[in-house]
Amino acid sequence: MNKKRMWSAALLLLLVLSTVLAACGNSGSGSKDTLVFGRGGDSTSLDPSRVTEGETFKVTVNLYETLLNFGEQDTTIQPGLAKEWNTEDGLTYTFKLEEGVKFHDGTDFNADAVVKNFERWANGDEDRFPYYNSMFGGFKGDEGHVIESVTADGDYTVIIKLKRPQAPFLKNIAMSMFAIASPTAFEKGDDQFARNPVGTGPFQFVEWKANDSITIEKFDGYWKKGLPKLDKVIFRSIPDNSARLNALIAGEIDLADGINPADGEKIEGNADLQLIERPSMNIGYLGLTVTRPPFDKKEVRQAMNYAIDKETIINSFFEGRANIAKNPMPPSISGYNDQIKGYEYDPAKAKELLAKAGYPDGFEMELWAMPVPRPYMPDGAKVAEVIQSNLADIGIKAKIVSYEWPTYLDKASKGEADAFMLGWTGDNGDADNFIYVLLDEDNIGSNNYTYFKNDAMHDLLIEAQTEVDEDKRIELYKKAQEIIHEEAPWVPIAHSTPLLAATKDLTGFVPHPTGSDLLANVEFK
Repeated sequence: MNKKRMWSAALLLLLVLSTVLAACGNSGSGSKDTLVFGRGGDSTSLDPSRVTEGETFKVTVNLYETLLNFGEQDTTIQPGLAKEWNTEDGLTYTFKLEEGVKFHDGTDFNADAVVKNFERWANGDEDRFPYYNSMFGGFKGDEGHVIESVTADGDYTVIIKLKRPQAPFLKNIAMSMFAIASPTAFEKGDDQFARNPVGTGPFQFVEWKANDSITIEKFDGYWKKGLPKLDKVIFRSIPDNSARLNALIAGEIDLADGINPADGEKIEGNADLQLIERPSMNIGYLGLTVTRPPFDKKEVRQAMNYAIDKETIINSFFEGRANIAKNPMPPSISGYNDQIKGYEYDPAKAKELLAKAGYPDGFEMELWAMPVPRPYMPDGAKVAEVIQSNLADIGIKAKIVSYEWPTYLDKASKGEADAFMLGWTGDNGDADNFIYVLLDEDNIGSNNYTYFKNDAMHDLLIEAQTEVDEDKRIELYKKAQEIIHEEAPWVPIAHSTPLLAATKDLTGFVPHPTGSDLLANVEFK
């Protein structure tokens, strides 16, 4: 063989080896600079202030930033777009902002931008900004609205004045839905902005293919040098848990949320994968719409609690990675009332209560089953079947129905369900974010889908918001849980330990208890 042919053969061999090595080294994304994140459902919007569901926040937490941040794996308050903050009386808060920060559209982040965001929320309504209503007691002009004013003092100082002290105020504004967006972008209109998000985060928006994928890419002008480490993230919607895991095993995705608890051991036994546990801060429940007969009767709601076999549900679908729930918030939250005795599985007691309520032969109802897997409910359809069977045992004929996820949430929020499966992952680690947000009369139509109201409980919750002594707050929340247990607007089911799985070479991913994961430090080793 002459030298020319030898060089040609060597070059060909080198090219073949390079191709093979590249194929072996690549993840499911096709590139070490791209993360493909498989999840159970699509986002409903990319304007975090307009929604209450976690699939949106999973994306937007990487596009936007808040004035304050939570800790890496907890809800302690840390600097964000505000580098310093202080208050002397719990009524006036002063925030010193980071300088030199740019929005993705090239406009400046400054005090004026912060003021415009708060004005946008405060001048809205519960249909547009349900979370603002829940966390700040209404909107501008409402009696319960906590925020008196938000003003700029120069370019990089913001002063927020409250009408009354609000103990969880700093935690509230650290929540994903109060991220600061570009006024230039949202002033073009809510609907336009919901599809074209502009924040200051490590990634910027590229493309949204409905029910398929959302693509975001590295923002070269990000103010934290050296971040993000990835060039691109693709969020892929794969509703079926098993199909999502199969996509991970096949190398089509790099990270999968919503792993079936039953698949935990399978992942741990696969040398190419890693199992990741998210710190638990959630509740999965069956909500009972109290404005719809027969659920307007307390005895019927209590009967539902006795009728459902929670232990079987947890053993069958959570594989021991969950605890039976008895209160509307998890034990990890300060103020949890462990003295309350949960409703036991007791079909005879349930029948007795139905007879007392005037339904000795039961009744017919609709049971709404969740159409997507969520951390607090890995398989809504299967759990609904168990509940349906439990109810049949006491004479209740439950017809299982479901809808697309956005429709499901919209219709349930309007009080159209008899009973609906849902849940909540805590947003800030405070009891207020569970009990007040989900069950108080102020939040009917926003996050209180059961339409439950109780004047005595409302007074306790408002007092707890205003009280700055933590021991006193704890006692107030414990009393509120006693009322909820007696009135039974929910059947609390489970507090889960949500599971994720990833390729073994993924590093820097730290799951957050809120379910919103920052991806700026993620890379492939």
